[in-house]
Amino acid sequence: MNLQLTDSRVAVDLLSTPVHLGLGCRSRPVEGFTFEPATLDAYAAAVADDGIEGRLVVLIDEQGRGNHWERHPAGEEVIVCIRGAITVVREIGDGTEQVTLGPGQATVNPAGVWHAVDAHGDARILTITPGLGTEHRGR
Repeated sequence: MNLQLTDSRVAVDLLSTPVHLGLGCRSRPVEGFTFEPATLDAYAAAVADDGIEGRLVVLIDEQGRGNHWERHPAGEEVIVCIRGAITVVREIGDGTEQVTLGPGQATVNPAGVWHAVDAHGDARILTITPGLGTEHRGR
């Protein structure tokens, strides 16, 4: 694993290199980022000084039903549909609620609420996610 927050000012591909938004309006590309547990732990350690104010901005290509639930106890998450259509499913009490998004539409996942994303065919989403404390579980 070779995770590194850089001060690079060249173009970055958000599909492979997210950008961390930190304290003091600082923005740094996150080289070597993956959604693997060890990398996520390294990312959390690298941005710990930003506390609950840090955010990760990433583009994700999705297809079909999401395979996991996640939640962000530290803060709210913004999900923007860039291409295609998605449904964001949230666990609310004993049930679920669903929000369907098309290109250019966004929703906010409240802090601490389990949610999943289902894509209707090929879709691309932009997420702005709290940098600390994200939890995952199988779906």
